Amino acid sequence: MNASTGRMKDKVAYITGAGAGIGRAAAELFAREGATVIVAEFNVENGLACADAINAAGGRAKFIHTDVTSEDNVRGSIEVAVQFAGRIDVLYNNAGGSTSIDAQVTDCPAEEFWRAVKLDLFGTWITCKYGIAAMMNSGGGSVINSGSVFALVGTRGKDAYTAAKGGISSITRSMAVEYAPYRIRVNAVAPAVTKTARVLGLIDEQPEVVNKTGERQLLGLIEPNEVALTALYLASDESKTTTGQIFPIDGGFSIS
Repeated sequence: MNASTGRMKDKVAYITGAGAGIGRAAAELFAREGATVIVAEFNVENGLACADAINAAGGRAKFIHTDVTSEDNVRGSIEVAVQFAGRIDVLYNNAGGSTSIDAQVTDCPAEEFWRAVKLDLFGTWITCKYGIAAMMNSGGGSVINSGSVFALVGTRGKDAYTAAKGGISSITRSMAVEYAPYRIRVNAVAPAVTKTARVLGLIDEQPEVVNKTGERQLLGLIEPNEVALTALYLASDESKTTTGQIFPIDGGFSIS
């Protein structure tokens, strides 16, 4: 493992969508900082690769096949995680994403709306349902939800995705109030266009949309590790009095 400051020493972090992109960057960063990482990933190949890389580097990780659109699967995944690691201290709801089918509401297929809501919003909600229950048994911790800057400001062409991500912003605040008495803090990261493999694929499919968005990111497109670094702050004890906040990581998009 690379040199660590131990910011996550002895913590157990459960990360959905940890097999690629921002999720993998966070999984590897948390592991370097001393966390046991649960790689809760739908794609078996990506999930195993992430966990194997962490273990090979001297960290501790376990891949659990997880489908955040299935209540039974999520419940079982959380149970396996607790059996393996004993508890959950950090719940990072990273799984989600948009597609090139999304559009303005008058043109967007209803199927795409329900896809976005089930993956992004329901996936976050159901993982919190079982993950927070496990955290309550452990005496508290940190929930990090994955929002989007596009749900915080007016934008074009993603009305299904922004609806789902807007819901995540709302439940982040309400859960922060609900679970503060249990010493569980709930925050969200809200990235703009981030250079994951999935987004780079969208650039190939819709270069005019992504390039127009990118022009508003005054400091350029975001690297996955830059989002992971903010998540690390929220996961660590450094943020022990921070809750109910949405953190834009947007290169200046929201002020341009």
